[in-house]
Amino acid sequence: MISEITLVRQEDFETVMNLYRAAVGEEGCAWNEDYPTEEDIRRDIERDALFCARNKDGEIISAFAIDSDAEVDGLPCWTPALAPAGEIARLVVGRKWQNQGIARQMLLYAMDELRRRGCKGIHFLVSKTNERALRSYGRLDFDKVGEADLYGLDWYCFEKSLSQCKTGD
Repeated sequence: MISEITLVRQEDFETVMNLYRAAVGEEGCAWNEDYPTEEDIRRDIERDALFCARNKDGEIISAFAIDSDAEVDGLPCWTPALAPAGEIARLVVGRKWQNQGIARQMLLYAMDELRRRGCKGIHFLVSKTNERALRSYGRLDFDKVGEADLYGLDWYCFEKSLSQCKTGD
């Protein structure tokens, strides 16, 4: 499964971009040909905010970004006591590697990374139609704290205190 999780390097750009493009059209996926953009991914790499998981053969099988989006951060549902909180965005698992717990492993890593960066909480949006993601996040006991209508889509808003979770929970 996952051999290592690291920051995405510039030379991995095309591979990661292809991973995102391949997810477009999958059941529950809110992305389209206009999102995520090459600019989004390049900006994530430049900010040291895009991470990837590699399998034992060195293939990139999953990715996620630590994002800062004023519209998402400004939603009234987030718990003020969890600020500063980090947003996880653009979590993708390649089709061939889905249903193996990789998304949960990526989220656990993301929580550790946000804790290292001084965050008290983690939050993110999940498309209301993404049943697979909703099941995965439910297993990690994220709190559904609200709903949002952003970017022309309906989302559930999830958050969790980083002080209440440890790697492997």
